[in-house]
Amino acid sequence: MIKKYNVKVFVESTYLEDHSDPYEDSYLWSYKVIIKNNEKEKIKLISRHWKIFDSNGNFREVKGKGVVGEQPTIEPGDKFEYTSGTPLKTSSGIMHGSYQMLSFDGEEFKVDIPAFSLDIPNQGNNLN
Repeated sequence: MIKKYNVKVFVESTYLEDHSDPYEDSYLWSYKVIIKNNEKEKIKLISRHWKIFDSNGNFREVKGKGVVGEQPTIEPGDKFEYTSGTPLKTSSGIMHGSYQMLSFDGEEFKVDIPAFSLDIPNQGNNLN
């Protein structure tokens, strides 16, 4: 039987107007991620897999070890937070993905990252 791990991911995105140039189809967002370990054992984040879509349907994937140069260990009941960013060529988009984690007893498992919107505030074109 495969164990279901109680790890929650919360994401909040922010449009970076000062770093975007709509005349060049260049839009940038930052996103803050909180990973909460609700398990009774420590876990380690091994890798990430993002799927990023713009409003024209263009799609790209980002895969790699850890996040922001780290492979953090998250203690029971604790959380890990980080901020990263992504560019788009359109004024809105959506992201989702997963983290590959490692339990204290050596079992690898996947934690889904829920979809979240990349939207310019007060534009009324939310995808999510």
